[in-house]
Amino acid sequence: MEKLILITGASSGLGEEFAFQLAAQGNSLLLVARRLERLQYIQRDIIKKHANVRVFCLCVDLNDASSGQQIMDYINSQGLPLNGVINNAGFGQRGQFSDIALSRQMDMLRVNISSLVSLSHLAIPLLAKHDGSFIINVASIAAFVAGPNLSVYYASKAFVLSFSEALYEELKKQGIKVSTLCPGPTDTEFFEQANMPKSPLFKHFVMDKHAVVKYALANQHKAIVIPGFVNKMSVLGAKFLPSSIARKLAYFIQK
Repeated sequence: MEKLILITGASSGLGEEFAFQLAAQGNSLLLVARRLERLQYIQRDIIKKHANVRVFCLCVDLNDASSGQQIMDYINSQGLPLNGVINNAGFGQRGQFSDIALSRQMDMLRVNISSLVSLSHLAIPLLAKHDGSFIINVASIAAFVAGPNLSVYYASKAFVLSFSEALYEELKKQGIKVSTLCPGPTDTEFFEQANMPKSPLFKHFVMDKHAVVKYALANQHKAIVIPGFVNKMSVLGAKFLPSSIARKLAYFIQK
C-alpha cells in the first residue's frame, strides 16, 4: 500500500534532503513550498532515481493563515493517503529585536509556529487512519536557551519543542509517533537567509544535512532527537548552566 509523506519547506535544505531519503525508502511525497519551479526540479530528480514513487508538488505560502487548509484540501481532492507530516518550514533573522521590521518578525511567527500548529491539527484525523503514522516537527537546539540577536527565532523553536513534546504523549493512544528534531547549525540556506553566513556558529559546528536527516528518520520514535555529539553536549550544558551565562554565550555566538 502506498505511503505518502507531506514535507513543508521542501524546496531546499533539510526539507529537500528528507524528500530524497524518504523516496529512497519507497515513500511517495507531497512537497510543499513557495518556489514551485524548485519543487518541480526536485520532483523530476526523485522520479528519475525512484520510478516506483509518486511525487506531488504544491505551491503554498505558509505565511497565509489558510495554508494548512489549502494543503488538506489538495490531499482530499487527490484522494491521497497521509502517513506522515514533516513540519520543516521555518526561518530566522539575525539582528536586534528593535531593529528588525515587526512585519518580518510576525511572518516568522506565522511560519515557524502558526502554520505548524494548524497543519498538525488538520493532519491528525488522516494520520490516525494508518498504522505507523508520524509527525516530525523541526525545532533546533536553539529551543533550549534564550537567543539574543535571534530572539524571536529562538522563542519560536522553544514553542515547537514544548508543543511537540505534549503531542508525543497525547497522540500515543492514536498510534501517531511525534518527534521533535533539534539540529544545531546545518549546511543549508538558513544561515544566508538569516543574515548569518560568517557566524562562528556556522564556521565551527556545522553538520551535513544528509547526516541530520538520516539520524532524524532513524530516531523518529523518540520525543526529542538531537543529532551530533557537539549538539547533545551543547543542550546538556544549557540545562546546567545558569540562564544568565547561557544567554550571554548565545549572544556572543550570534554577534
